[in-house]
Amino acid sequence: MDIALVGYGKMGNMINSLVEERDNVVAIIDPFSKRAEVSAKELTLDNLNGAQVVIDFSHPSSIESNIRFYIENSVPCVIGTTGWYDKIDEFKSLSKDFKSSSLIYSGNFSMGVALFREIIKYAASILSKTALYDVFLNEIHHKDKADSPSGTSLLLAEAVRDNFEGKDTIVSEELKRKINKNEIHCSSTRGGYITGTHSVVFDSSVDSIELVHRAKNREGFARGALIAASWILDKKGFFNLDDLVNTLTNN
Repeated sequence: MDIALVGYGKMGNMINSLVEERDNVVAIIDPFSKRAEVSAKELTLDNLNGAQVVIDFSHPSSIESNIRFYIENSVPCVIGTTGWYDKIDEFKSLSKDFKSSSLIYSGNFSMGVALFREIIKYAASILSKTALYDVFLNEIHHKDKADSPSGTSLLLAEAVRDNFEGKDTIVSEELKRKINKNEIHCSSTRGGYITGTHSVVFDSSVDSIELVHRAKNREGFARGALIAASWILDKKGFFNLDDLVNTLTNN
């Protein structure tokens, strides 16, 4: 693939190092980075330099205008930046107007996390039917993590909520009260150098079942973004990572 990277922070750097193994980065666009590899500051068709697909891990302040650009110019894109999900319906509608557009998004492109989420859905479904277990989530990230809870944590919490009978509300802030029966507490811890640990705990009065995903480094996220880029090349429409995973697991 001929790939353009939009946003050249830690993820952009990681993706670039992996792309060099088999594909080709033809443009790196970032208005803030001073790294020598950056080829342009502004997102334009000319600056994409003929790229077949864009992988965007840019700043949240620019992501909405970037997505509109990709859709309106039929540029296949992988969107890893979060903070725009309240506009999903708007962009889905725009994508239908521009039928040649191709977009896939996720708050986490790690294939391990995507498959972990499928496991969580199944576990939540069968364990809730027993009426024996309650459920809660915790995530741990390094001291420099800017957001809390993480986008991945919310994705996992949504998977639990949508599949655990009787749960319909995610609570991610600090609780200073008794939790309601319909709520799922999704807590966060920040400190040290942990890339990311996500735990989903199903707890009863007699035992506890804990499912855990531990990221060892950012490489899993970067490789997943490259898999998504390859997958979206021959697709038309507005997709999320679940659509890709469903093709891999034949769901």
